Amino acid sequence: MDTVLDHALDTAREAAVETANDDAAVGAHVGSAKAGERLVTHLFACTLPGYRGWVWSVTLARAPRSKTVSVCESELIPTDDALLAPAWVPWADRVQPGDLDAGMMLPFVNEDPRLVPGYEATGDIDTDAMALWEFGLGRERVLGPEGREDVAQRWARGSHGNTAPSAIASAAPCSTCAFFVPLTGSMRMAFGACTNEWSQSDGRVVAVDHGCGAHSQTDVERQQSQWPQSDPIFDNDVSVELDLVTPEPEPEVQVEAEVSDTQQADAGVEAEVSDTQQADAGVEAEVSDTQQAEAPTEDAPMEDAPMEDATAEQVDSKRAVVDVTPQAAAEPEAN
Repeated sequence: MDTVLDHALDTAREAAVETANDDAAVGAHVGSAKAGERLVTHLFACTLPGYRGWVWSVTLARAPRSKTVSVCESELIPTDDALLAPAWVPWADRVQPGDLDAGMMLPFVNEDPRLVPGYEATGDIDTDAMALWEFGLGRERVLGPEGREDVAQRWARGSHGNTAPSAIASAAPCSTCAFFVPLTGSMRMAFGACTNEWSQSDGRVVAVDHGCGAHSQTDVERQQSQWPQSDPIFDNDVSVELDLVTPEPEPEVQVEAEVSDTQQADAGVEAEVSDTQQADAGVEAEVSDTQQAEAPTEDAPMEDAPMEDATAEQVDSKRAVVDVTPQAAAEPEAN
C-alpha cells in the first residue's frame, strides 16, 4: 500500500464532495484498497435517500518519486448489498405468455421457428393464390412439426393434462366420455375439447388421458346419512296438564269488528223507526184536519151527553161523514 496515497483522505473527500455537489451526501470513510502501483482507491459512504449500499469511490495516484497526489476518477458505485434496479430487458423478450390484453398487438415475427410456409411460391400469381387457399386454408404460414410438438408438451403439462389432480382422482379418462370431442388433424389422437358444462374443463382443450368427476359413465354409491341412528324413546310416565275448562280468549280485533257491525245495524233500525214515526205523525195530522172540518155538522145536544154516548156518537159521526161525503160530491152531477 502506498503510504502517501493512503493518508490523502482530505484530497479524496474533496473530490467526492465535488462529484456529489453536496457535502451532506458524502459520509464517513469506509476503507481503501490498492488498485495498482502508486494507485489507491478510497471509499466513502453515500447518504443520499434511496441509495442504500452505495459508496463514493475516489481513485488517487502519484508520479514516481513525487509526493504530489492527483485524483484519477471519482464516481458513485454499488456494493454487494446495494439496492439496484432490475436489469433492463428488451420489450420483445420481456413480454410473456398471458401478458397480452384486449387491444394489444404483438409485433410480427418473420422467422418464427414454430411456423412453416403454407405453400411454396411458383411465381404465378393465380397458382400461388390457389395453393395458398387449398393447402393453408387462406393462411400463409401454418403450424410446423416443431410448433405442434411444443403445443403438445405444453398442454400435456398443464392443468388439463394427465398429471392434473382431477385426472389422477378420476375413475375414467376423457377418451371414454361422451362429452369429449376429438380435435382434427395430427392432434386428434392426443387432445380434444370438453363440452360438459358441469366440468371445470368445459370449453377447453383436454388430453385424452385427462379426467374429472363429471364423466358421462361414472356413478357414485348411495351413502347412508352421516347422522348417528338411534332407537326412539317413549316416556309414558310423564303427565301433562291440560286446561279444558277455561275458554280461549277471543281475538280483540274480531270483537271490535262485531261490535262495529252491531252498532251499524242498530243505527239502521233506529233510522227505520224514525221514518215510521214521521209517517205516523203525518197520518195523525191528516186525521186532525178532517175532524176540524167536520166539527160544525155535529148536533149541539151531544155536548151534554155522557162520555160513553159521546164516544159512540163520535164513531157514528165518523161513519156518517164517510157515508155523506160521496153523496155531497154526487149532488152537483144530479143538477
